[in-house]
Amino acid sequence: MAAPIGVFDSGYGGLTILKALKEQLPHHDFIYLGDNARAPYGTRSFETVYQYTLEAVNWFFDQGCELVILACNTASAKALRNIQQLDLPKMAPGKRVLGVIRPSSEVLGTYSKTHEVGILGTTGTIQSNSYPIELAKFYPELKVFQQACPMWVPLIENGEFDKPGADYFVVQYLNELFSQSKRIDTVLLACTHYPLLEAKIKAHVPGGVKIIAQGDIIAHSLVKYLQNHPKIDEKCSKNSQMTFFTTDNAETFEKQASLFFGQKIEANHTDLA
Repeated sequence: MAAPIGVFDSGYGGLTILKALKEQLPHHDFIYLGDNARAPYGTRSFETVYQYTLEAVNWFFDQGCELVILACNTASAKALRNIQQLDLPKMAPGKRVLGVIRPSSEVLGTYSKTHEVGILGTTGTIQSNSYPIELAKFYPELKVFQQACPMWVPLIENGEFDKPGADYFVVQYLNELFSQSKRIDTVLLACTHYPLLEAKIKAHVPGGVKIIAQGDIIAHSLVKYLQNHPKIDEKCSKNSQMTFFTTDNAETFEKQASLFFGQKIEANHTDLA
């Protein structure tokens, strides 16, 4: 029986991915889950993120989903490999769980002329070294410089991303990134929250530096994936519907979600554990 595509994030950031997915796949159904009650994931241990993400994946499977997108860089970095290699073969061999790191890595090198790129992400994503590892597979000549930005997600989720105070932390982390190399000409926003800071980031990076958000990259990658895997696509329902769930307060989620998704939504509460 056909079912929606599941889209998971620790909080709100994955809505920037869902927005792009809906634009590219307008007829497909989507079900979004934000684990806001346990967010943020960026500073949590590998074991904790893996456990939380696995619980979310099982929740999506209980909803009937055949395909789940981890629209969260931290979950993709700390949990995806184990889920794909250890859990899926045992619990749901016919179902698929995809992340955001590989699709982003596949194309990032094409943007750079100097062959030097920067990665801005949560502490967890940066510590995992997932991007340097993946990028080396596609662009072995690429030099990758990383910078953790632990203050950015709290600023965004507390509604301070467009306030003057946010500039201090934007400048701080950008200075730390570019102090590693002046030749960086492409920067990936390797956290789905960061597009809300994109205007401030662009205002403070050196001239000519490209800032790459992940939404369109992930959306194009999923379109291609479904074209290459028609049997998976057949299992995806297509009624142009979206449903939203959060593990925290639904009304609070609705208010915040519009900042990330660009339109009002109705959310439902659910428990994972």
